[in-house]
Amino acid sequence: MNAAGTKWNFLPFRPGLVGGHCIGVDPCYLTYKAESLGYRPEVILAGRRINDGMESYIADRLVKKMTQEKINVVDANMLIMGLSFKENCTDLRNTKVIDILNTLETYHVKVDVYDPWIEPGIANKEYNIFLLEKPSKNNYDAIIIAVAHDEFRALGIN
Repeated sequence: MNAAGTKWNFLPFRPGLVGGHCIGVDPCYLTYKAESLGYRPEVILAGRRINDGMESYIADRLVKKMTQEKINVVDANMLIMGLSFKENCTDLRNTKVIDILNTLETYHVKVDVYDPWIEPGIANKEYNIFLLEKPSKNNYDAIIIAVAHDEFRALGIN
């Protein structure tokens, strides 16, 4: 990333959940139109399939790792850091973090959510989520850093 950053037009994209009001939605419009014209856009469709399953993949991998470490999943305390659809953003539209939260709840875990960029009232109104003002130390069996806000990087969390 550092080497690529020396190029004048480099954009430092990092892997993450694909949500929001355009990237998660626009490919659907494009593939619909392409198929109506008789073209099957395989690469775009493959990307959508992968992205659409990423939330379950993250939650399932975490539960598998907890089981391997002999951490009881049922009633475990988990923290999700980040709720917005991308880093350093106050926008919740089509956030895929909700899907991670919903998948984790099927395992009967207790999930707290922390995002310093989101107004607690908006999270509650839109998703019935009560955001933490600040997470407790040494209180969690597992933590998912779902959105890489700069505040989390400042804590040494990438």
